[in-house]
This record gives sequence, C-alpha cells and structure tokens, in this order.
Amino acid sequence: MRIGLSTSVIQRGKTGVAQYVLALTKALLEREDGHELILFVLEEDLGLFEFARERARIVTVPEKFRAPVKDIAWHQVALPALARQLGLDLLHVPSYRRMIWQRACPLVATIHDLAPFHVPHKYDWKRMLYARVCARRLVRRQHEVIAISQTTAQDIHRFFGRPLNSINVVYNGLDHDRFRPADTQLARNKVAERYGLERPYFVYVSRLEHPAKNHVRLVAAFNTFKSSSNSPWQLVFAGGDWHGSDIIHGAVRQSPFASDIRVLGFVPGNDLPLLYQAAGACVYPSLYEGFGLPPLEAMACGCPVITSNRGSLAEVVADAAVQVDPEDLKGWKRELGRISSDAALREQLRVEGLQRAQQFDWSKTATATLEVYERALTGRVRSPAAPSRRRPADLQPLSARD
Repeated sequence: MRIGLSTSVIQRGKTGVAQYVLALTKALLEREDGHELILFVLEEDLGLFEFARERARIVTVPEKFRAPVKDIAWHQVALPALARQLGLDLLHVPSYRRMIWQRACPLVATIHDLAPFHVPHKYDWKRMLYARVCARRLVRRQHEVIAISQTTAQDIHRFFGRPLNSINVVYNGLDHDRFRPADTQLARNKVAERYGLERPYFVYVSRLEHPAKNHVRLVAAFNTFKSSSNSPWQLVFAGGDWHGSDIIHGAVRQSPFASDIRVLGFVPGNDLPLLYQAAGACVYPSLYEGFGLPPLEAMACGCPVITSNRGSLAEVVADAAVQVDPEDLKGWKRELGRISSDAALREQLRVEGLQRAQQFDWSKTATATLEVYERALTGRVRSPAAPSRRRPADLQPLSARD
C-alpha cells in the first residue's frame, strides 16, 4: 500500500499532535509489511523527520504554506493533485481542520479532540465557524475517521453528526524507551544541574495556553496550598507560549509565591523524562482533552499524577491517578497538600500508574491504524455497533471500531 501522510500540523514539533505524527511515523516505518510511506513535510520541519529519510519518501512542502489559511488551501488544492500524481493508495490527514474534500484516493482523518466546542474562547470566531460549518461537512467526505479516545468519538458524533459505528477508536501509544522509570536521585541531580530545581516540585507539562489549559486556576490553588502549609514544594511549568500565555505569566508574577513557580518554556524531548522522573508529582488541570499524553508519560516514568477529570482524562488514566474537577480550587489545594505530604499515597500512585501506562504502546497504535487503512482501501463495512457503556477503567487501550 502506498500511504500518504500529511505532517504540516505539527507546529515545529511542539504539540501533542506532533508527538502523534512523529511517533506513528516511526512505528509504521518499523514494520516489515511492504507498505510505502510518503510524508508531506514543511521545509523547516524536515529536520524532525531525519529518522525517516532512508525508509520513507519525503515530499517537501514550501514554507509559504505554513500559515493556517494557506495550509488549508494547500490541502484542498495541491495535496489531492499530488495524491494523483504520486499514485497514492490512501491519504491520511491527522487534523480535522485539514480534512480534504476531493477524493483523489481513499481518505483517512484523525481527530484528536473537539475541545473548542467545550471550552469557550479557546479559539476565535473564525476558527469556530470553520469547525462548525466546513469541518462538519468535510468529515462526511472521509472514508474512515480515527478518534484517539471514546470521548472524542462521542464528540465527533455529537458535533459533526458522523455515526458512531463509522468512527474508529485507536488510542495513542507511549514510547517506553523514552518514558520509563530511572534512578530518582540521579534524575534529581540532573534536573538540579540543568534547571536549578533543587526542591520537590509539581510539574505541569503543557503549552502555556489560556484559558484551556487552566494554568491560572492552578496558580491560585498553589497559592492557597503554600499559604496554609509552608511547604517547600515548587510548581514547574514546562511548555512553550501559546494563545493567552501573557495572562499566565501575569498570574505567576502576581503570585506571593512567584519565586516558587518556575516557567521553563519549551523543554527538549530528551529532558521531559528527566522532569517526570525527578518530580514529586505531575499535575494536569486541563479544562478538556481528547486524550492527554503527559499524564501517561508521567505514569510511565513512575511519577504520581493528579489530573483533571474532564474530557478523556478519566478514560485514559482510569483509577491510576487522583482526579479533580479542574474548576474546584479547594479540591486542587487539598490534593496538592495530600500528595505532597503522603509518601504512601505517592508510592501507591507510582505503582498503579506504571501498570496503567504499560497498556499503551505505539506499535499497537500503528497496527490498529493500518487496519483502518485497509478498511478505507477495501471499503469494508462493519455492522452497526452501539456506543460503549463500559466504565473508563474497563476500556481496552486500543480497539478497532467500537
């Protein structure tokens, strides 16, 4: 099968979608099943795909098409023409905002989340108009659609009207070679040397986006936790600036404990495991997620997790993390205090988190994704199925159509 994969939505490798595209590409290339992979890559992103140069064909996309509107136009006009020219058997676009109308070949789209439909002001009115009008129509043109969680599948059905039995749920994986337990003291020494973090800390790995990622409420909860406990624990933000980051920086500056809140900016991929391995706990108060990789990455590194219970997060972490309503300031203050002072709780979460994380693997994601490709190629139709009513803890981490 000659498979085309669009990669222009990876934002220079600094987003969760980027991790999905890069990890899926690696996992597909590691398979020995004779499929040919053609990657469409923006000029300044070519370095991120150096690992694929010898095993995939890379088609360079001019940098002038990086801007969102121009990139959408390129997908609608240029990419279908390239699909015909290259004789693609299938084209996979991993973004609902880049889904294609023209059916030059069978089309597969991955939809990561529909958070803008749940979080007011996440995007401006122009993007929301495109999502509500254009994307709703485009999703019907796709031969197959992949959702990365049951939650996202339900959202696609609710907001875009695609039947549930035509949505494939394929969970994200984890790179267990990168995200794994290590000598805690050695990790702490390295983090102290590189980032000056010498005291216990909570780490939040997420781009600095307001209001969706909920940093400001976390700062408020941290303030009350510090005021009532005199704890030495610090709060660490690891992620690049995004929409509304100035509001987050302002909240940090105004905090009476600003010296205990560290904003590291975008952290290189090789340092992320160290931050998790050295952390006292990972916190993830996001208002809505379609999956939520950082909590799983933290679990795989043996780091206890406190997470929001919104969106797919409860589905993904199951009972292996403390779950809190992201708008409950008292709840977050309480759990920050509990996990920072209870070593037995941290150890329990560490053990349960490691077990949960082992269920997710990119090789399984690649296998399930190839099954979707085959279905798109052959036009095989499955019998209708009712939506799952199982509790999150009972869900299998990877499935075909549910």
